[in-house]
Amino acid sequence: MWTVLKNSWALLFGMLLLMVGNGMQGTLLGLRGAIEGFTTGQMSVIMAGYFAGFLGGSRAAPWLIRRVGHVRVFAALGSLISAVLILYPVAAHPVAWTVLRVAIGFAFSAVYVTAESWLNHAATNETRGKALAAYLIVQMIGIIAAQGLVLLADAGGFVLFILPSVLVSLAFAPILLSVSPTPTFATARRMTLGALFRISPLGVVGMALMGAVFSAQWGMAAVFGTNAGLTVAQISLFISMMYVGGLTLQFPIGWISDRVDRRELILVIAGLGALGALVPVVVPDNFVALLIASFLMGGTANPLYALLIAYTNDFLETDDMPAASSGLMFVNGTGAIAGPLVTGWAMQRFGPSGFFVFIAAILFVLVGYGLWRMTRRAAPAVAATHSYAPVLPSASQVVVDVAQELYAEAADDPDAARSGVSGAGRTGFAD
Repeated sequence: MWTVLKNSWALLFGMLLLMVGNGMQGTLLGLRGAIEGFTTGQMSVIMAGYFAGFLGGSRAAPWLIRRVGHVRVFAALGSLISAVLILYPVAAHPVAWTVLRVAIGFAFSAVYVTAESWLNHAATNETRGKALAAYLIVQMIGIIAAQGLVLLADAGGFVLFILPSVLVSLAFAPILLSVSPTPTFATARRMTLGALFRISPLGVVGMALMGAVFSAQWGMAAVFGTNAGLTVAQISLFISMMYVGGLTLQFPIGWISDRVDRRELILVIAGLGALGALVPVVVPDNFVALLIASFLMGGTANPLYALLIAYTNDFLETDDMPAASSGLMFVNGTGAIAGPLVTGWAMQRFGPSGFFVFIAAILFVLVGYGLWRMTRRAAPAVAATHSYAPVLPSASQVVVDVAQELYAEAADDPDAARSGVSGAGRTGFAD
C-alpha cells in the first residue's frame, strides 16, 4: 500500500479534492433549495439531473477522450464544474438548477473517467488492486470531509459555493502535474442487456434497484434533513454517517463474501439495510435513530453494489466480464435517475419519513426477488466463485473495469485467490 501512495499520492490527492467538491454540492443544494423555497418535488427533479448527466457522461467520455485527448477533456470539463458551482447561487431557479445539475453530472463523470484512467495507468499489475482499495478510501474520506466543510459558512450566502469551486480547481494541479504519458483508452466490447439478464437476473435487477437507493441517499438526504427540521450540523452528521458506514463495513463484507454463499449474503445485507432504514419510522423524532439508520443504510448500500458485480461475475466467463460491466453500470445509472424522483414523491406522500420508506421498500424488493431467484437456480459453489473487489457506485467505468481485471486474474488463479492473494489480500486491505 505504501508503494501505491508513494507513486500515486498526487493523483489520489487530486481525486480527494474532487470528491470533497462533489460531496459539498449535493448537501449544499439541499440546504439552499429550502432557503430558496423550492418544493420537494422540484428538488427531486434537480437531484435526478445529476444522475442523468452522469450516465450521459459515462457514455460520451470515451468518444471525447479519443477525439481531443485526456488533458483537454479534463481541463475543459473541470473548468465547467468550477463555473457551475459558482452559478448555483446566481441562478437560483429550479429549471436553471436542473440544467446545471445535468451539466455538472456529465462533467464529473468524464473527469472521473480521465483521472481514473491516469490512476490505473500509474499502477502496475502487482499494485492495481491496492490502488483500487486506496481510491475507494479516498472517495469515502472526501465525501465525509465535505460534510464538515458545509458548517464553515451560511448556506444562504456565496462562500460555500465558492469553496468547492476552488477545491475542484486546485484538484487539477496535482493531477495534471503528476501524469506522464497519456494513457491509452480502450473501450471493452459490450454485452446486450438481454444476454446479461439471462446470465444473472438477480445481478441486473439488483444493480437497477441499488442505483435508486444510492441516488436517493446521495441526492435526497439533505432535502430530507431540511424537511425534517434538522440543523445544518445535524444534516452534516447524518450524511457523514452514511459514508462512515460504507467505509467501515465495505471490507469486512467483502472478506465474508469470498467465504460464503454470495447470494445469501446479498439478501442478508439488503435485509439489514431495509430494517435499518425503518428505525426512524419506528422511533420518530430521535436523532440517534437517524444516525443508526444512516450508518446501516450507507454501510449496506455501498458494499451491495460491489457484491452484485461479484455475484454476476460468478456466472460469467473471464472474457465476458469487461463486456458485462458496461451493461451493469447502465442499468445502475438508469435506476439512479429514478431514485430521487420516486423519493421526492414518497416524501410528498408520507412526509419526511418517505425518504426511509422508499429506501426500505427498494431493499425489501431486492430481498424478495432474491428469495424467488433462489427457487429458480442453485447458487455456484463457494469454491468456484471469484474474489470480491471494492467498487463504489460513484466510480466510473474505468474503476469497474479494473475490478473486472482483478476478478479475471483471480479466476485464472483460483488457488491463489482462495489463499488470500485476491479478495482482501489482493486488494491490499491487510497490507
